[in-house]
Amino acid sequence: MGTKHSKNKGRRSMLFLRKSSKLPAWEDALLSGKDPKSLLKRGLHYISLSLIMKGMTSAPDFLWGLPEVQKLNLSRNQLVAISPSLGKLDRLVVLNLGGNRLKCLPKEIGLLRNLKVLFVNMNCLTEVPAELSLCRKLEVLSLSHNCISQLPSSFTDLTSLKKLNLSNNRFVQIPLCIFALRSLDFLHMGSNRLENIAESVQYLVNLQIFIIENNNIRTLPRSLCFITALELLNVDYNSIQTLPDDLYLLHRLPRIAWNPMDKGLHISHNPLSRPLPEIIEGGLDVLFNYLKEKKEHS
Repeated sequence: MGTKHSKNKGRRSMLFLRKSSKLPAWEDALLSGKDPKSLLKRGLHYISLSLIMKGMTSAPDFLWGLPEVQKLNLSRNQLVAISPSLGKLDRLVVLNLGGNRLKCLPKEIGLLRNLKVLFVNMNCLTEVPAELSLCRKLEVLSLSHNCISQLPSSFTDLTSLKKLNLSNNRFVQIPLCIFALRSLDFLHMGSNRLENIAESVQYLVNLQIFIIENNNIRTLPRSLCFITALELLNVDYNSIQTLPDDLYLLHRLPRIAWNPMDKGLHISHNPLSRPLPEIIEGGLDVLFNYLKEKKEHS
């Protein structure tokens, strides 16, 4: 009798193990026996799925069987890798992978031909796959707070890109491929290791916000003054001593700005040579008039 009881107990244990081996505990809890499609939310414009802050170390396998999802939020987990199966979600328009531990992205990300917005900020990336440039509809890309020092030259194909955040990385210069992105209206390269800005920056003719604070930049190129669409130029916390005489051409800069969120010229915490510090205290108009007169008399 004791033997029979032991056998039944053993069978129940094996059954439990087989069941529990199908899904990780957190994934099982996430579904609670429900159909994965029940997690989808159908909004006015997109079918979305949010798995934010679930403590996940890998994306759940059921995710790759939901090709209808258009907005996917996997941010603020502990993901160390993304499966190549990501390429199956080819209707994705918005993908948020921010705040994880990703060291790389799968090349299959290039299969997401409808992708418009991608956040991979606050991860451990050291490089970006060239295949990402196949996402020709991409408009917003954030790669901030990683360990990236260069971009693939194929990024020149991202002709729809409007907003690019590369702040808090390891760039020593602005990648040449960026100067081909003529649709860019926002470029953030603050907190890198930039020492100069190439003259080619002038090709970013639609740039409205350009942030290069907290770098090692010593001079600003004259060609920067030809980006007349600029409304915010932030060069705070650099090593700038002089300003280009043609800076007054940036007529859309409304003021000398001190609040990080304000439009205008941000130029504090630089070792500007005299009389520039005193002139700047008088405001942007005073600075522009000074530079204009200086140019006329040179």
